[in-house]
Amino acid sequence: MLGASVLAGALVAGLGIPAVGAIGLGAKSAANDFNDIPNDLAIPTLAQSSTIYDADGGVIAKVFPQDEDRTSVPLDRIAPIMQNALIDIEDHRFYQHGAIDLEGTLRALTKNASAGATTQGGSTLTQQYVKNVFIYEAGNDPSKLAEATRQTTGRKIQELRYAIKLEETLSKQQILDDYLNITYFGEHTYGVEEAAELYFSVHASQLTLTQAALLAGLEQSPSAYDPMVYPATALQRRNVVLAAMATYGTITQAQAAKAEAAPLGLKPTLPQTGCITAGQDEGFFCTYVEDVILQDPAFGRTAAARQALWNTGGLQIHTTLNPRDQAAENKAVSDNVRASNRKAAAATTMVQPGTGDILAMAQSRPYGNGPDQTEINYNADANDNGGEGFPTGSVFKAITAATALEQGIPLSYTIDAPAVADYPEMTDCSGTVHPAVSGDMNDTSKAPGEINMVQAMAASVNTYFVPLEQKVGLCNVVHMAQSLGLSYAGSPNGLVPLAQVQALTLGVNALTPLQIADAYAAFANNGVFCNAVALTKVVDSTGRSLPVPQADCHRVMQKSTAAGVNTLLASVVSDEGTGATVGIPWSDAGKTGTTNDDDQAWFAGYTKQISDATVMSNPDNPNHSLDPWETIDGVYYPNAFGYLTSGPIWKQAMSASMAGMPDIRLDFAPKPGDAASGPSDGGTDGGTDKGSPGKGGGSKGGKHHGGGKGGH
Repeated sequence: MLGASVLAGALVAGLGIPAVGAIGLGAKSAANDFNDIPNDLAIPTLAQSSTIYDADGGVIAKVFPQDEDRTSVPLDRIAPIMQNALIDIEDHRFYQHGAIDLEGTLRALTKNASAGATTQGGSTLTQQYVKNVFIYEAGNDPSKLAEATRQTTGRKIQELRYAIKLEETLSKQQILDDYLNITYFGEHTYGVEEAAELYFSVHASQLTLTQAALLAGLEQSPSAYDPMVYPATALQRRNVVLAAMATYGTITQAQAAKAEAAPLGLKPTLPQTGCITAGQDEGFFCTYVEDVILQDPAFGRTAAARQALWNTGGLQIHTTLNPRDQAAENKAVSDNVRASNRKAAAATTMVQPGTGDILAMAQSRPYGNGPDQTEINYNADANDNGGEGFPTGSVFKAITAATALEQGIPLSYTIDAPAVADYPEMTDCSGTVHPAVSGDMNDTSKAPGEINMVQAMAASVNTYFVPLEQKVGLCNVVHMAQSLGLSYAGSPNGLVPLAQVQALTLGVNALTPLQIADAYAAFANNGVFCNAVALTKVVDSTGRSLPVPQADCHRVMQKSTAAGVNTLLASVVSDEGTGATVGIPWSDAGKTGTTNDDDQAWFAGYTKQISDATVMSNPDNPNHSLDPWETIDGVYYPNAFGYLTSGPIWKQAMSASMAGMPDIRLDFAPKPGDAASGPSDGGTDGGTDKGSPGKGGGSKGGKHHGGGKGGH
């Protein structure tokens, strides 16, 4: 009985009853120890699930911080029958006693002492709530969890001390509210709201008698009474609760008998458990959104503050993702590349010109950790927990062209382009001089000859754009790239500044579809660049709207420069261009890009409403050739050019997304030799098939200084 004497002394001391006489000196010592225990229990802010929505309000995923599916609700949104069921089975005198039910606790203690072990409880709901707080704060730490759940007299005394303080500072209703929201109900579900939705597909406010009795019975042992695993045991436990409710007068014996005869009536709704459940459709965008919140200072000045916000959860996260565009991207990818293709994977992103809104983000390898799946977002860079990006090939030539046009160099500017030429000497932004080196080659043995900028872009002539880069200045091309959001490239070690080498214009830097789509959107938007954004609104668990990152739209080039680039890239999808088969029946423009040995194949292009960039590569081995390219229907091509691989994905996705939209004309500069002084359409108003690629001068870069690759 020594344990009973010690705890009795503690109880008397905690209740303010003089510890004298019958209790003895042992109890007096225990009382002193009891009073020395701190009583300022910090009530935790419970982690709740956050919900991520697309632009139409559809749910992308529910994300559970700390693996806890919880949605906290106030007591007035919990059915009274649920409150009564829990009280009747766990602590039927809850409203009559204080922190401690002295009679019940002493009875349990005496039996435990006689048995030499803990065989009976006796804790009040307030004490159980305290224990749940300890368990919650232990998180996934095994040692802390063991400490929080150990059944010892010392632990009981500590729980009592905190319980007494809680009863002094909180109302019974507040304690019951907190208890029902912190309690574990099995299947990774915490709080009665999520439990009601999990087992019965209703809100906590809608629970019936039989449903409430089942949930109240689960609290004692969620695993042993799991109705989806042990339905017979769960039914017996539910009926025990119903009997208790009849005993204490909450319901009549007749009501209990009728309820006990009813089946479990389960109607489960299994919760979406994070981005993994969004799958191929939206999983990668979901992780991108999570990373924005964890990294953007708009959600906290420090990484710790942002992580705390995410862990607390309860966020309603509204995004820019357009479900129609996402469906178009998904179908285009799956129709052209098998998920099981270990040689190649496709990644593609849509951005809205003028807003920076990310409309869609897809890739051929589905989101997940199983075979033929990945959790790496090939559309984003290492700064957003994505991949390393991919060398862009000739897609980058548009940046050099924009630099030249911004300096006043006209579309008619001609260069006598040979079949092979050395890289000329150039100076980078640090003042470092890069001497001339050999290695600049086209993908043809025939010299293109005297050609202007439009002809060079249509045929993607390396020996035109490398000298053009020298003329405008390597550093100026770098600055133009930076103004278009291309400040950094990927690498095995994360993000690094762009490699400032002579082959910059040929796409030696590894960039992502998101970066390229956003940069090209500025051409469609008359030279105004907008940072890519994924969020439109975020509301926290209190209903307060949080600031979200803004697009920061600003002019980076003259309107005439953007119009000139539009004319150049429209020539690519004209009958004479390398992307002739890729154009769509809207006013469009774009660029192919194929790197050395056909390791990567790109197509990036846009209309006035949508900018889309698509890449094909082997993400497991980016230096592995895609040749020969096999289409999904078994057709082989000896070379994996951009118009054969990424081009069809871009065309299919853009055609589906643009369907029903008006044909808003891009702004074009007149092509050299055009008599009209107004804009030229660059041949972009044609049908769905614009013929085969032009034969003259199409090129890929040879091996060259800086270890990069050229483009086709």
